[in-house]
Amino acid sequence: MALVAEESNMAKEESLDPKWSPEVERQYAYLTRGCAEIIGGDQLKRKLAKSIESGKPLRAKLGVDPTAHDLHLGFTLPLSRLRAFSDLGHTAVMIVGDATAMVGDPTGKNKARPQLTREMVDDFAKSYLDQTATVLDMDKVEVRRNSDWLHGLGFTGLIGLAAKATVAQILARDDFSKRYAGGEPIHLHEMIYPLMQAYDSVVVEADVEIGGHDQLFNLLLGRDLQREAGQEEQACLLTPLLVGLDGSKKMSKSFHNYIGVSEPANEMFGKVMSIPDDLMEDYFTHLTSMDLDEVAALFVGDVNPRELKDKLGQAIVTRFWDATQAADASETFRRVISEKQDPDDMPDLLLEGKLEGGSIGLINLIVLAGFAASNGEARRLIKQGGVRIDGVAITDERSRISPQNGQVLKVGKRKYARFVCG
Repeated sequence: MALVAEESNMAKEESLDPKWSPEVERQYAYLTRGCAEIIGGDQLKRKLAKSIESGKPLRAKLGVDPTAHDLHLGFTLPLSRLRAFSDLGHTAVMIVGDATAMVGDPTGKNKARPQLTREMVDDFAKSYLDQTATVLDMDKVEVRRNSDWLHGLGFTGLIGLAAKATVAQILARDDFSKRYAGGEPIHLHEMIYPLMQAYDSVVVEADVEIGGHDQLFNLLLGRDLQREAGQEEQACLLTPLLVGLDGSKKMSKSFHNYIGVSEPANEMFGKVMSIPDDLMEDYFTHLTSMDLDEVAALFVGDVNPRELKDKLGQAIVTRFWDATQAADASETFRRVISEKQDPDDMPDLLLEGKLEGGSIGLINLIVLAGFAASNGEARRLIKQGGVRIDGVAITDERSRISPQNGQVLKVGKRKYARFVCG
């Protein structure tokens, strides 16, 4: 295996600088929009030229490990690149990593992931596929589960796969090297994970693999396994890691800085309006279909951040919902946030049968409203001063509330509910 030789090989490849047809250049620009890095750029152009000449579509692969129910906007970056291939008539191959998910991707982790059960993975996979349909035309996607081949390898096959890489290569990964230097345990199954993901590329004969920039090692390993299998190596399109609402860390549910693809339109719009101003250009580039020259022009001269962010919020909500809901979300935000008015369409919180002696604990009330997933999250919201009833802040987590019909519970900036007590 020649993982360390990739960079010098790529330098040779790019130095060839052949002349490409306008159609090759057009497809290449469309497919690679917003990518952080492209491994094998000229190789991809050659593949495109051959595809155009022969009429045989390329096979573009994206692997997804179903490890939770919800997808966030950061994950739509690689999904959008996969959609670009299907838009041009190429074959979009989505690998549902039901086998790899049970092992757990160690990328970026300082300890082993908790192992998932088959039932959990199947449940998450259904949710993932439902939500990816907000970006992909699923009628044009070849969906494959890697358990179909990985679970059938057997012990001998697994040993054969493990023989394709050395311990030194695996330990060269940044996350493993940091854990090893820090005395943190590295389990053998974690070291097998990159090979499992790379083997997917061999099985589906990928011409291109798409992944987040943190997946560079795994995608390069896929090139190595393909070369050993006698296949032409896949080109690799690496998308950037979208920065979350806090403006510093990558978007992640773990960091509570994410926008979910299935969040209500008002919630999605409100979160977009909360991003730091310096993230707007990246969000326009990666989360809208706006022409890149048009995006750049938005930030020339005097810029009104409030108006620009409203334009961004409406573009994102239109993409995942529709233009009518986007306009409504913008108007609701103006009234509720800018003018401090309560929204007209807040949900009712039915409390009949939920009270004890006419009252209820504040933490239980917040969880019951669906504004926190756990008591711990509700407690955190209270301590942060984000909980109000009829405009009065309540900061004591031990408070018991005696709700009255028509009172309004507000949690955070955008979550409202009106009490209905029977």
